[in-house]
Amino acid sequence: MDLKSSTAALGYTTARPATLPQPGDDGVEKTFAAAAQGLSDTIRNAEQTAMSSMTGGADPHALVQALAQTELAVETAITIRDKVVEAYQEILRMPV
Repeated sequence: MDLKSSTAALGYTTARPATLPQPGDDGVEKTFAAAAQGLSDTIRNAEQTAMSSMTGGADPHALVQALAQTELAVETAITIRDKVVEAYQEILRMPV
């Protein structure tokens, strides 16, 4: 098999753009933005419920439920962060 350096360079040049991320509305960015917004909404809801409970406007059951939802959301975000960091570190360990 005869490979010339110009042929290999041309093949690499044409293949390189396929590896670049394509910006768009239907990608990972939109998914992560929606997840971050959901986490923010959950935390905001728990804070409002806690303030309302302190002033006597909400029952303690609603406060416990809001805090449990917030705890679950934060634990999920931490787990996702840990997995992303782990994947990044694994990529850095790959031989080039």
